[in-house]
Amino acid sequence: MALNPSIFTFLYVYIVFRFQEIIDNLGPSQCPLVYSENYNVRFGGLEKLHPFDAAKWRNIFEYLKEMLNINENNIVAPQEITTEDLLMVHSKSYLNSLKWGWNVAAIAEIPLLALMPNFLIQSCYLRPMRCQTGGTIVAGMLALEKGWAVNIGGGFHHCSRDRGGGFCPYADITLLVEYLLKNKPTQVHRVMVVDLDAHQGNGYARDFLRDERIFIMDVYNKGIYPQDEEAKGGISCKVELDFFTEDSEYLDKVERNLEQSLRRFHPDIIIYNAGTDILEGDTLGKLSITREGIIRRDEIVFMKARERRVPIVLLTSGGYLKRTARIIADSIGNLFELGLISRDK
Repeated sequence: MALNPSIFTFLYVYIVFRFQEIIDNLGPSQCPLVYSENYNVRFGGLEKLHPFDAAKWRNIFEYLKEMLNINENNIVAPQEITTEDLLMVHSKSYLNSLKWGWNVAAIAEIPLLALMPNFLIQSCYLRPMRCQTGGTIVAGMLALEKGWAVNIGGGFHHCSRDRGGGFCPYADITLLVEYLLKNKPTQVHRVMVVDLDAHQGNGYARDFLRDERIFIMDVYNKGIYPQDEEAKGGISCKVELDFFTEDSEYLDKVERNLEQSLRRFHPDIIIYNAGTDILEGDTLGKLSITREGIIRRDEIVFMKARERRVPIVLLTSGGYLKRTARIIADSIGNLFELGLISRDK
């Protein structure tokens, strides 16, 4: 059922007010790192059966606390996104489908979820995903204010307006793009998504097919999930990699194609989907990028954005090995050390 226009307007004003309030109330000691303990998935140990490290987000923050000498008072804790917020992009029928265990089990790729009562699925899995989605919206707004932001979560690039998949139940990238275009019309006319997760980002690409306001650069392993041919039509700069591509080839392709993309398209903000499933040994990504390669990749993307003074928001997206969390933290620390990001700019 389509939303009544007056209801849509009400929901839009509501989401604008709620998230702007977080930005307006930032304290002087807070930097644009976005995280909440509520990001983390807990199933009483059941999450250990899944290839995804369910404690990844907490571990990243714990490393950053030590590395950057910060604590919970120095970051931004987002609110859980609400059903009203999600209706900005998702239909009621899709959100209702998440009340069925078998459907969530298919999206999360955890078959045992089909046997669990919905209230546990909501509290243990979907609520953390909603918190991370709220973090993506806040991080996008912070990037416009501060020049950069990192959501230590989010990046659900396989979810579109009407379909989830690949561990992604909510379309946080689509929601952020729509929010910025509607809520920040004087600042944001054109959005670039730079997707460097090992997997093709098919969700938001489907949502923005033939939308000239959105430029998508996607670098991914062509031999793995999702191999979505229709979504490929939404990619403005497509770089398909072979299995076990290594640092030298990978970094060269990322840098050359990003430079060319930024010459073709002049964005008002970059959404950087910085998946670390490109790491050597990741059985889902099946690429062979080293720790040093990941750190250099992130450095290249931020350098290109900052030298053009284009706001950039990083989403951590995929990454399935236990050592991934440390690498992400080291990469963020490297960006601070190089002065590509700092607490005051």
